Amino acid sequence: RPPEEEEEEAEVGWQEKLFSQFEVDLYQNESACQTPLDRQYHEEILKLQKAGGRKNCRIFTYTDHDRFTNLEEHCQKVTDSDHEVPSYLAERMANVRRRRQDRRPIEASSLKSKIITWEPSEEFIKNNHVINTPVQTMYIMGDLGPYGKLGHREYEHVLCAIKVDGNGVITVKPDFTGTKGAYRIEVDGEKRQLWKYTIENASVQVQPEEEEREQRVFRDLYGRHKEYLSGLVGSEFETTLPGTLRLFVNGEIVSAQGYEYDNLYVHFFVELPNQWSSPAFQQLSGVTQTCATKTVGWDNVAYFCYLFTLEMFFTQADESEDSLPQWPVLYFEVLSLDFWQRYRVEGYGSLVLPASPGLHTLTIPTWRPVELGTVAELRRFFIGGSPELEDITYVRIPSTFKGERLSRFGFRTKTTGSVTFRLYCLQQSKAFMETSALRQRMQSVLDRLGGFSQQSSVYSVLEAFQRARRRMQEARESLPQDLISTSASAV
Repeated sequence: RPPEEEEEEAEVGWQEKLFSQFEVDLYQNESACQTPLDRQYHEEILKLQKAGGRKNCRIFTYTDHDRFTNLEEHCQKVTDSDHEVPSYLAERMANVRRRRQDRRPIEASSLKSKIITWEPSEEFIKNNHVINTPVQTMYIMGDLGPYGKLGHREYEHVLCAIKVDGNGVITVKPDFTGTKGAYRIEVDGEKRQLWKYTIENASVQVQPEEEEREQRVFRDLYGRHKEYLSGLVGSEFETTLPGTLRLFVNGEIVSAQGYEYDNLYVHFFVELPNQWSSPAFQQLSGVTQTCATKTVGWDNVAYFCYLFTLEMFFTQADESEDSLPQWPVLYFEVLSLDFWQRYRVEGYGSLVLPASPGLHTLTIPTWRPVELGTVAELRRFFIGGSPELEDITYVRIPSTFKGERLSRFGFRTKTTGSVTFRLYCLQQSKAFMETSALRQRMQSVLDRLGGFSQQSSVYSVLEAFQRARRRMQEARESLPQDLISTSASAV
């Protein structure tokens, strides 16, 4: 380095080509030019030499069409291993970054008529497994060789990489310097050298007239895209009447765990209280497939992953009625099936559909009725069958019960396993709109539905108390017997 401080500044535009000393030495010989791009560079370098030579000394660029851009992105490694072999996905992603070919018109026309490919081929999956957004790249380079020895490839370093994808997203790496300090590059050569450089955005600020024109173009584009999407969706979206709440439930019976026998299946149905209704085509019951269990931890778990969909309507009968509206209840029973096609009831349970929209994951414990004596258990083990409920709604309050008090005195049960549900709830009502008049018309219904949420909070408190009581009993059972007997004798 000469005694005086060496400094260089260059203003570079998008895809602007600044030749390096190596490229000048290479392309000025016509015999080294093989591709049309090489011949174009040869002519530009000849014109540049006639005009007095290149203005830049150490700063130069590689545009999207240069070979360096292809090699640089193909040689990117994921690990620091010397024997790393790029995977199929890595090679495809490298090709995607460099993709510049136009999309075929057949794909654009088929997109509107065939949105979903129901039976994709393996080649189709491979081709669409990667992001297909085309990207243009540009590298701003620095020749950091010793003074007087410019043009050696080993001294070329990337100062900044700029990428622009098809969605208009501009990526600058590293970022503009701004208030941060200059970037540093240490070079080991004949002498250890330290280079510092800064990157600034030198683009001209857009004028207000051009910005307004651009906003009009965007609004026109978004309007046409909205019409295109509405054409795909259609105008058949149903609306609810005032005073009506529509409830969608996309449910999944995830698993059943902790049961005595194998090969489980679940039978379920939904009971609609008063003021609730469902479409004629809606099935309010279903049966899962028979699923074998697998050992997970201390439990035997059967994974069903059984999907079901429910659609229901709540209609307010009288706005002056102050009674609390009931919420739909899902009743279910778990059964097991053996080799001789004999079934046994493993447990009964119920859950109240959530009153709040969103995702809910619920694990419901179950029980089954038992008879006294060993004969019933022998019959259950050898020939199948077990005591069953004639009315499964007896799990909560039977639908036929009209009295004030329900007594289960003398009814013997046994706690069994549990079933896990995953429910995605969606509610639709005109009361959810921002119009004040519609809100006032439906406010009493929402208040009453809010009362149900308070009632469910009471249920949750009671369930938490029961869980704490079970944990206390389990902790007591886990204590040594001599310790319990000693404490009892002391008392």
